[in-house]
Amino acid sequence: MMVFLMAGAVQRASAVEAVRVAPDALAIDLTSVVEHYRAESDLIQISTAPGPDGIVRRIAVRAREGGTRPDWIVFALTNDTDEQLERLLVAPHYRLVGSGVIWPDLGASRIAAITASQGIRPEREDAADADIFNVTLDPGSTVTFIAELRTPGLPQLYLWEPEAYKAKVNGLTLYKGIIIGIAGLLALFLTVVFVVKGAVIFPAAAALAWAVLAYACIDFGFFQQLFPIAASTNRIYRAAAEAVLAATLLVFLFAYLNLSRWHVRYSHFTVAWLLFLGALVGLAAFDAPVASGVARISIAAIAGVGFILVVHLASHGYDRAVMLIPTWFLLLVWVTAAGFTINGELTRDIVPFALIGGLVLIVLLIGFTVVQHAFAGGALAQGLVSDTERKALALAGSGDVVFDWDVSADRIFVSEEVESLLLLKRGALEGSIANWLDVIHPFDRDRYRAVLDRVLEQRRGRVALDFRLRAADGQYFWFNLRARPVVGADGEVIRVVGILSDVTDARNTEERLLYDAVHDTLTGLPNRQLFQDRLETMLVFAAQNPIMRPTVVSVDIDGFKEVNDTVGPSVGDSIMLTLSRRLGRLLRPQDTIARLGGDEWGLILLSETAPDRIIAFADMIRRTISTPVSFADREIFLKASVGIALYDAQSSSGQADMQKNAEIAMLHAKQQGGDRIEVFRPGMSAQRTARLVLGGDLRRAVDRGEIRVIFQPVVSLDDRTIAGFDVRLRWDHPRLGRLEPGDFLPIAEEIGIVAELGQYALERTARELAAWQSALEVEPPIFATLTLFSPRLLRHELIADVKRVLSATSVRPQSLKLGFRESMLTDNPEFAAQMLIRLRQLGAGLVLDGFGTGYFSLSQLRYLPFDTIRVDRVFVREPGEGARPGALRSVITLAQDLDMDVIADGVENQANATFLSGMGCRYGQGFAFGEAMTSHDARRFLGATSAAA
Repeated sequence: MMVFLMAGAVQRASAVEAVRVAPDALAIDLTSVVEHYRAESDLIQISTAPGPDGIVRRIAVRAREGGTRPDWIVFALTNDTDEQLERLLVAPHYRLVGSGVIWPDLGASRIAAITASQGIRPEREDAADADIFNVTLDPGSTVTFIAELRTPGLPQLYLWEPEAYKAKVNGLTLYKGIIIGIAGLLALFLTVVFVVKGAVIFPAAAALAWAVLAYACIDFGFFQQLFPIAASTNRIYRAAAEAVLAATLLVFLFAYLNLSRWHVRYSHFTVAWLLFLGALVGLAAFDAPVASGVARISIAAIAGVGFILVVHLASHGYDRAVMLIPTWFLLLVWVTAAGFTINGELTRDIVPFALIGGLVLIVLLIGFTVVQHAFAGGALAQGLVSDTERKALALAGSGDVVFDWDVSADRIFVSEEVESLLLLKRGALEGSIANWLDVIHPFDRDRYRAVLDRVLEQRRGRVALDFRLRAADGQYFWFNLRARPVVGADGEVIRVVGILSDVTDARNTEERLLYDAVHDTLTGLPNRQLFQDRLETMLVFAAQNPIMRPTVVSVDIDGFKEVNDTVGPSVGDSIMLTLSRRLGRLLRPQDTIARLGGDEWGLILLSETAPDRIIAFADMIRRTISTPVSFADREIFLKASVGIALYDAQSSSGQADMQKNAEIAMLHAKQQGGDRIEVFRPGMSAQRTARLVLGGDLRRAVDRGEIRVIFQPVVSLDDRTIAGFDVRLRWDHPRLGRLEPGDFLPIAEEIGIVAELGQYALERTARELAAWQSALEVEPPIFATLTLFSPRLLRHELIADVKRVLSATSVRPQSLKLGFRESMLTDNPEFAAQMLIRLRQLGAGLVLDGFGTGYFSLSQLRYLPFDTIRVDRVFVREPGEGARPGALRSVITLAQDLDMDVIADGVENQANATFLSGMGCRYGQGFAFGEAMTSHDARRFLGATSAAA
């Protein structure tokens, strides 16, 4: 019974096929012919390969340690010669080929013991990097070998002729020594360069060189020969070396390309990646295969992402990136070859050693690139220049050119850059001062002569002159001449020397700014200022010429805001452009059309003077606008209200009155239902009078306490807690009841008290905010947003008002947020940008209000210091109500990329809030979180009543 049980516990294996060993075979790869057996006990029975007599025998081999279940390999060798053969059986501990990416095989002792079916027992030879056994094959024998494995895997098994193996080892030893020597010298050289030149790229390059040296020493077994390192410890060193190699590659790429100059996100990303790779070094001590696998993936990622980054920066003209392209491309090729090798697609023995040599070559090329920066510039880099040379270099660096007029010889010299710019032959601008008159613009010639003549006559002074020079193709370029006379011993001017600067771009920009100041940026039509100026001019001419009878026509689209909210601002702009072109085609050359506002046009009609013809023309305008505008696969129908102010020669009305009368008539047409034409009549001014009465009440409303500041909660969508309040104004009129901002703020602008209302709202908001923050010390602190409701508030006095209020109330920095509509920033973007920067420096937060409904460009947003974007309610509607989740998602993603918070306006219910929170929106306001409340209710809502009191 016991024999039966033992037989059942023994693993049996069938006979194997023998491999013939030829006397002249220097090396035989046995990796693919060995048979692997998974252990079921500590004993294995093998059927031997048939010998010359054809008999198959069975042998049993027991594991070195009883009770274990090792893996086994079996193979057979045949010596059919009549002489004894000595061979070396070699199983390397580590082989890069086929080691794998995920949980790679980092090496270990492979064969614990080996047993021969007959003949001399194989003897183990000492070797640090492989299991080597001396195998003897008797003449005419077939020997079956059973090897007990220490690891499940066996990357390679070779049968070597002893002398051939010795020659191979000697050759590889020489190669390894050369590679390690080059790597060591390179690392030492770059370290010396780092000591001499302290720039950050040099320690980064030196660290990379030392990392490659350490990796080569570990891979070549150099450290194992110097120090007794166990196989398990060697696996840790190998994994750590690969992680350090990835980290130094990343550091070099960051330092060499100076990525921190391009964007701070590069620095954050690099630091995070380095911390991750540093953690891998520690992980190698606990799980070397995992650390090695992640490090190998990181090296490939750094090579790939780095190459894309290098090409991107090189395409933008960055010289360092251009110089690094060949080296980084070679690194990408090296990583690709290494990937094929560790996946087992490149199996030649020479491949791993060639990869190490290639890595050293890459570092060598990096060293050459770094050295170019180390010693570029020569004496200039060391500051060994004279004062004269320094001035010459400064002149060359400024882009200006030399202008020298030898008065006595009447000969001008200018640098050849001017002639190259003008496409003229060399020397075309040299010669007499009069020769320049042929290329100077006719309008500038007299001024050019007068300035130079005055310098010669007065024998002092400076020349500061702008003029235009004609190029060979007929184009004119603007130049600025700054020069001074040089007086000789006789008191006469002998030279006029200075610099000539190309100011064409500045002039074009100035002309463009002047054009934009009096023209609409969307349609290119005259704006309100130019329209009023032309109307005033025409009225002056009409007073002198009875035949001229100018008529003012005011045109406004009915309900265009709803159309704009439905189709979106970009389509709305296209509609405005289409309508402007249609109206422009109706006019004759003597007529004028201007865009006075968002959907309002003004026309000065001179081509028609008869009232009936003017009415017919106005009807043509109305019908032109009512013609459908095609958009995608749909048509948009519009209607317009038209107001007409006829010229009255007996009236002393100026342009302001005529324009206002036309607008009053247009408003009257809207009140009558729109899509109609109204001619101004004096009775229509009653409405204007009512507005004046309301304006008088508004002047006294603040003193009477009728203007109230109300607060609408702004909620954090993550946890539904109150994050702040949006501040608005409300007028409790004693006779008309409650009036919303849209009812009285336009009147405040007309009567000039909008600044007073803005200051009142700012002070009340800051005082309430200070009370909230005093009672509730939370992080982040409670904030309040106050939208500046008029472009007139964006003035220099706003800086002083904000500074005074912040100093008086001591609110937390950036918690008092000032909101700006897009339209307030596009009228004068340069001034607006400076104001925003100053406000941010004072400690005020900045909110871009109603983003997505105006004409603000993303390139402008990137360079303005906003910290919050308030998305207009048109983007926040629920699906099925005209919402555009794609546009909303784009706005939120843009804000996150620019490190800005997002407040969604118009959150109607909790489902809407959940949807916005899922898209990454941080704050929301709307009816879902409560309506606007008084300051007392806001204090009680926050629990800040006592502190406020």
